[in-house]
Amino acid sequence: MSEAGARENFGITATGEKVERVTISAGGLTAKVMTWGAVIQDLRLGGHQPPLVLGFDAFDDYPKYSSYFGATPGRNANRIGGGTFSIDGKDYQLELNEKGVSHLHGGSDGTGKRNWLIMEHGPSHVILQIIDPNGRAGYPGNCTMTATYTIREGGVLSVLYETTTDLPTIANVCQHSYFNLDGAETALDHEIEISADHYLPTDERQIPTGDIRPVSGTVFDLRQPTPMSLKDDKGEQVLYDHNFCLSAERVAKRKVAHVRAPASGVSLEVHTTEPGVQFYSGFKLNTAVPGHDGRHYGPFAGFCLETQIWPDAVNHEGFPKAILRPGETLRQETDYIFKKG
Repeated sequence: MSEAGARENFGITATGEKVERVTISAGGLTAKVMTWGAVIQDLRLGGHQPPLVLGFDAFDDYPKYSSYFGATPGRNANRIGGGTFSIDGKDYQLELNEKGVSHLHGGSDGTGKRNWLIMEHGPSHVILQIIDPNGRAGYPGNCTMTATYTIREGGVLSVLYETTTDLPTIANVCQHSYFNLDGAETALDHEIEISADHYLPTDERQIPTGDIRPVSGTVFDLRQPTPMSLKDDKGEQVLYDHNFCLSAERVAKRKVAHVRAPASGVSLEVHTTEPGVQFYSGFKLNTAVPGHDGRHYGPFAGFCLETQIWPDAVNHEGFPKAILRPGETLRQETDYIFKKG
């Protein structure tokens, strides 16, 4: 285990860039963060042996096999229907990198798949930065994006994303870690609670339909602790990959989700400023190579709680603001708080 504040070479990209990894730690929580994708490569809690996140021990496995494990996808995380949007009457077409019909997580060479620079680091924090250039994947404007990861006492992993632009654009960054709180083959026995009265239904492309539906009386009512193994009325496993509507706009940081693994006693609280959280139960996972501790990552091996603006917000009236303009700073703050016992 590397010491807190350690900075080491972790690999080389296909284009010859050096990938570095920094270890940060405080109060029994230790994270390893690498420059490629601003990825949280490993996360461990004292007194709990298994890793808290899915990932690989070798860098070369990330470009080949990672499903955004621990990454910072952008410039616009989640999906844009048809890859199209308009700002101030001007139409834009983004790369259709998901099945040729949708734009996902900033494109095939988005920020979750490129090398960031370390701007500052210490025993308990690291600051990384990347410039997303005008025109990449069809986006207007040069965007400067900064990720600050800080470990605080009390098992807190604090994530702060800040984005600025020199032209009107869309921006929405998220942390895409897959969590597993007991090290079992799946996380289906975990109990999840999300403080959302509404969710976004989606079409066959997983694009929001534009409706904002109440969770009451549906399998999306997670306002009380609910096993991730929940079955629907037909007795089939519920496949979660949906945005839960926390608020109509960005607000002061508040608690929005709680997950507990009964087998280990480890729990996760999520506090965020963001108006939405995408709960993905990992049902599409089937990784070709072993992950941490030699584990196979099959369906439901880990779950994501991606705090962000609602997906495809730029194309729907009544959704939170998705456009970023020159002179503004998009600040997205989320705390992941881990406890045992």
